[in-house]
Amino acid sequence: MRILLSCLLILALVPGWAGRDRLPLYEGPPQMDAKRIALDPADPARRRLGALTYLGGVELTSRMPAFGGFSSLTVEGDRFMLLSDGGNIARFTMGRDWKPHGLRFDNLPAGPGTGWLKSDRDSESMTLDPKTGTLWVGFEDFNQIWRYAPDFARVEGYVAPPAMANWPSNGGPESLARMPDGRFVTISEEARIAKPRWRGSEVARRWSRQGLIFASDPLRDRPRRFAYMVSPYHDVADATALPDASLIVVERRFRLPFRFSNRIMLVPAAAVAPGRVARGHLLAELDSPLIHDNFEGVAVTHEAGATILWLVSDDNQLVLQHSYLLKFRLDLPSVGR
Repeated sequence: MRILLSCLLILALVPGWAGRDRLPLYEGPPQMDAKRIALDPADPARRRLGALTYLGGVELTSRMPAFGGFSSLTVEGDRFMLLSDGGNIARFTMGRDWKPHGLRFDNLPAGPGTGWLKSDRDSESMTLDPKTGTLWVGFEDFNQIWRYAPDFARVEGYVAPPAMANWPSNGGPESLARMPDGRFVTISEEARIAKPRWRGSEVARRWSRQGLIFASDPLRDRPRRFAYMVSPYHDVADATALPDASLIVVERRFRLPFRFSNRIMLVPAAAVAPGRVARGHLLAELDSPLIHDNFEGVAVTHEAGATILWLVSDDNQLVLQHSYLLKFRLDLPSVGR
């Protein structure tokens, strides 16, 4: 008993190991399978979902321990890059056959922490400058934004904005979007507008979320504040910009015993401005009996004049959840053109 207590005491008091992360890392040849899935398991022919049309999707699986936990993604043509909340990167190409090719698995070259725990990385959001290939990643817990050279070749710097300092450790920059005019937008997953800055009722403030707008690169500019009104009982999971500077926001809800649902919201461009209170319009909702999970990543592409939304889910590396990659067409004729 004394030996057991001594071991427990050591585990409690000794600081984290300074060497290799406790998090599983990608090692060895990459391996991944993709299985086609229906939007509605009870009606495989169903395609309509609010303002979206389902174009297909896959469940991604792998035997590698580090696989999964995807919280953000970028899509350029047929090239996909998925980033997990543990700093793991999965790259591949995939065409109309929904079969992944050219697999490349890697880990972030550096991040805010170097210890064993997930919180030492917690990379929850990502955005890309398609012209230069430069990448920015938002880290929860540390409430920092890091910039990386194209293809995550190296770290170029990072910033810890004072305006994000008090965001919850598990409710920080869950979203990060680069706007068409070069601005950057991030919205806290959980941080409400502080009482001194709020002019509405306390009930309404409960569903407010702190948002920041950077005039350009977050590493060079101080942000200005705005508010985002999330749907009741939801939190912000990710965001991405459309070409007309409106914003797609993915909201997430968790209900007991173990059920996730998501709302896809459209925020008008004029509302994404300093000092504004932005409200989204519901485009679609993913919930039972449709396919549903913890969707945390969204990206926009364009095909033959159509606006395409991609969603990826974070399975939290749990057997009860799944890594889904879904493709939708946005069917509002004047949006995103």
